[in-house]
Amino acid sequence: MIEYLHDPIVFTVVCGLVGLCVGSFLNVVIHRLPKMLEAQWQAEAAEMRGEEPPAAPRFNLATPRSRCPHCGHVITSLENIPLVSYIALGGKCSHCKARISPRYPIVELVTGLLSAAVAWHFGYGWAAAGGIVFVWAMVALTFIDLDTFLLPDNITLPLLWLGLLLNLWDTFVPLQTAVIGAMAGYLSLWSIYWLFKIVTGKEGMGYGDFKLLGAIGAWLGWQTLPVVILLSSVVGAVVGISLIVFRKHGREVPIPFGPYLAAAGVLALFFGSSLARLFIPA
Repeated sequence: MIEYLHDPIVFTVVCGLVGLCVGSFLNVVIHRLPKMLEAQWQAEAAEMRGEEPPAAPRFNLATPRSRCPHCGHVITSLENIPLVSYIALGGKCSHCKARISPRYPIVELVTGLLSAAVAWHFGYGWAAAGGIVFVWAMVALTFIDLDTFLLPDNITLPLLWLGLLLNLWDTFVPLQTAVIGAMAGYLSLWSIYWLFKIVTGKEGMGYGDFKLLGAIGAWLGWQTLPVVILLSSVVGAVVGISLIVFRKHGREVPIPFGPYLAAAGVLALFFGSSLARLFIPA
């Protein structure tokens, strides 16, 4: 079987199918991880107050089984096949016929397509394996931030360390470049945060954004950071202005920055070297 994976087409298809399945799991992560963190914070706060943590049923990424949020119907294995089940069910719960959010198949499809694209771009090897994990993390972080304005340390910090680990063997960039990228990524947004806060007295972004850019720098090196910051800022500004103009989005209502950083990080994974040369000529 391994020898067949060296064929670019076979490898791309296999990674795309695996990505679809992982996308289904990422839907669980996106929904449950913030709730798990909230329960953990509440338990820690109760402990600090000298109180007993509130009793709660077991809740993690595996337990309980996924259910329809409208009627509580337990999702069966046949109803949980990526993309296929959503299409077969007509986008509705098999029990109560309530509409299933189209975001579930969108996450699956995006994860599958990105996984296939990474496999095709890098070919069989560690770079493809690492790149696929990278895009999986970007997908999860994007949708968690859109929902909760959180970029959990449970994802960003392991991602940073994994990037440095892979670059011990120059998988994407030399280790020195990766270490500088991690530091520069974190400190650049940290500096902007504090400058904005000193000038305006307001917080312009969260610490999760610093860690995410640090992780991107650890994977792709410091040379890609200007590209990532520029792309994410331009897209974020365009989206923010569009929301204010067309959807009457209040200027005081925060807009998550993580999705734009994640999208720029994925673009840099594919085209970072070429784009970086626009800013830092060889």
